Amino acid sequence: MWKGTLCTVRLAAKVGELIAAMVENLEAHQETLDITDENGNLELRAYVKLAQEFRCTATQLQETAAHMAGYRDLPMARHNPAKMALPKVVDALTNFVRLESDLLTLLCQSVKRDRALLAMMTGRAA
Repeated sequence: MWKGTLCTVRLAAKVGELIAAMVENLEAHQETLDITDENGNLELRAYVKLAQEFRCTATQLQETAAHMAGYRDLPMARHNPAKMALPKVVDALTNFVRLESDLLTLLCQSVKRDRALLAMMTGRAA
């Protein structure tokens, strides 16, 4: 199997872990809400629904990554070089690389914001 596919397995598994951590964060945040307040009650219902949906997504992604990892010992098949250069194939990889880059940018912004929030919550640098 192509080494890049193995990197993709790790990416999928890590995204699954990240989503699972989002669920944990949503569930922990629910305990901070004042549900006697109408807005607090609305927010609680939203977070419960989101946590359920994200839990399903995380589980499926982690299972798929595990299945993909199970194929790691497959021998690499011969490929048709001319077909590897087809626009459909090149465009698919180009789009994947663009989305990886977009995700990296979003993660960098998110980490910066969340570290600042954590520092504010704890009174120490994160």
